[in-house]
Amino acid sequence: MDVKQINSAIMFGVWTNDELSSMIDAIKFARAGLTKQNIRAITLQSNVEFTSSKTGRTMRGHVQKIAQKYVTVNTGQGLWRVPANMLTVVD
Repeated sequence: MDVKQINSAIMFGVWTNDELSSMIDAIKFARAGLTKQNIRAITLQSNVEFTSSKTGRTMRGHVQKIAQKYVTVNTGQGLWRVPANMLTVVD
């Protein structure tokens, strides 16, 4: 099944509230796992990039601080507090 088929099944399927809640919980669990995986791959001073939700531009910088969900990135134009799942490590 591809993403379009899954989205169609969710939007146009006949689901109970309990089934939808279960799907939401599964998605939140998977997203939290991705965040933890990203945080394990990032170290202090790693070079990373992310797309700014404010400007839509791709920003690059280095990691200054790693918290549980957010990473502080110094882009040279200021410090950005970015969710870990939005970061990509670059060389």
